[in-house]
Amino acid sequence: MSIKTAIAAAVIGTAGVVTAAVGQDAPSIVLVHGAWANGSSWAAVIPLLQQHGLHVVAVHNPASSFEADVAATRRVIDDQPGKVILVGHSYGGAIITEAGNSDKVTALVYVAAFAPAIGQSVNAIVGAAPAPPAWQGEIHADAQGWLTWSAAGMAKYFAPDIPPEAAALLAATQAPLFSGAFDGQVTAASYASKPSWYVIADNDQIIPPQLQQIFADGMKATTVHVASSHVPMISQPQVVADAIFAAVEGMQ
Repeated sequence: MSIKTAIAAAVIGTAGVVTAAVGQDAPSIVLVHGAWANGSSWAAVIPLLQQHGLHVVAVHNPASSFEADVAATRRVIDDQPGKVILVGHSYGGAIITEAGNSDKVTALVYVAAFAPAIGQSVNAIVGAAPAPPAWQGEIHADAQGWLTWSAAGMAKYFAPDIPPEAAALLAATQAPLFSGAFDGQVTAASYASKPSWYVIADNDQIIPPQLQQIFADGMKATTVHVASSHVPMISQPQVVADAIFAAVEGMQ
């Protein structure tokens, strides 16, 4: 069994059936993962979209810098045959905020995600908190400055609402992130000119739900709340799929 299949199998049983109809002119869905992940983090959502005829592509970003991640996402956007709805989780929200300025992108969906303002970075947002987050001590930097989570920290803070074996798999397969990636600044905020949807994870311990609400209010997003940890695309894939379908319907 592949890593992607194993993660999906661990959680997809919680998902129902998406009932939204999709037109033939529906845009492509481009999914942008967050830090310490890759495209397989969307494994439970992708089948829900594909079974209704949507063309879906999950980006695999290098995580070497914000600029490199934005460039990788833009390459995927440019390669799509038509319009695109751009979906970002966590740090991926910062990426879609910048990459979403492409003329091909018609809408944005943020999933428990950062949405920096112009000139702002993820580190600037996190650093503005009155105290360091409780999870910060669970992240290890190697000699070259690449960051990884401890398995215990990932299970406790990052993904406490998925089965233990799925959380262990996430920790074992996590993609290291270069520490400087969180310093990359947004130069143009695409949500300022494009319709947006936001899935707020009400039990998130990584990006506080109150901050997610501030992001959503600032972009005047259509908002959905879910009783989830930081990984609703794994623990509550139906809700995330439905938010994407709402964006598709909103663009038709």
